[in-house]
Amino acid sequence: MKMNIPAYLDRVKYRGPLDADAETLRQLHLAHLRSVPFENLSIHAHEPIVLDDGSLFEKIVTRRRGGFCYELNGLFAALLRELGFEVAMLSAEVANTDGSFSAPFDHMTLMVTLGERWLADVGFGDSFVEPLRIDERGAQIQGDRAYRIEPVADYLVMQKRDDETGDWKSGYRFTLTPYQFADYLERCLFHQTSPESHFTQNRICSMLTTNGRISVSDKRFIVSADGVRQDYPVESDEEYRDLLREHFGIVM
Repeated sequence: MKMNIPAYLDRVKYRGPLDADAETLRQLHLAHLRSVPFENLSIHAHEPIVLDDGSLFEKIVTRRRGGFCYELNGLFAALLRELGFEVAMLSAEVANTDGSFSAPFDHMTLMVTLGERWLADVGFGDSFVEPLRIDERGAQIQGDRAYRIEPVADYLVMQKRDDETGDWKSGYRFTLTPYQFADYLERCLFHQTSPESHFTQNRICSMLTTNGRISVSDKRFIVSADGVRQDYPVESDEEYRDLLREHFGIVM
């Protein structure tokens, strides 16, 4: 499909430069995270998730919805390509609490090559907000957070420094092999249908704000602003729908 770039840029409230360079990538990445929520509402509404550019554009731009990693990063990759960026969709495996990792293709992340290689990801929830240099081995500071990319065996591991202990905790590991939408279909179906997937167990809608983050689940509405977290109970389905409409612009 030929993408309607102005409509996409309007969806993410972006008015900046469109040169295919690192600063445009940074600004687009940040704008996307502040405008398009990470959400799994289609799974709980029994709406099939279709991984192609046209279907994702219709959902995220035209219907002003969000999505999870395959959708958000998949469509963001398409936008970047339309703007002249070199983009590869990568397979990532998410870290478990016991130190192991999930299956291949459990997460989609992106590599953008601009002389330097950058890790871009608008579909991993509360994570890095600006792209990371893939070949930088030191800490990469973003506000009060620090991230790094560490080579471990045959993988690169995206890690975040724990605010309290100073320890580095893995977010996911990945390789630099490029893939297509078809490679993610089996794992995408798993997350839509399996009771073992955390996406089928609870509804979530979450989005970065200029000074924090807002999130609503089946039972909680959480607002974090300037380092202060406020947590409110969600008392009814009607209240849940009102929160989606008011704070995320989503009408289910």
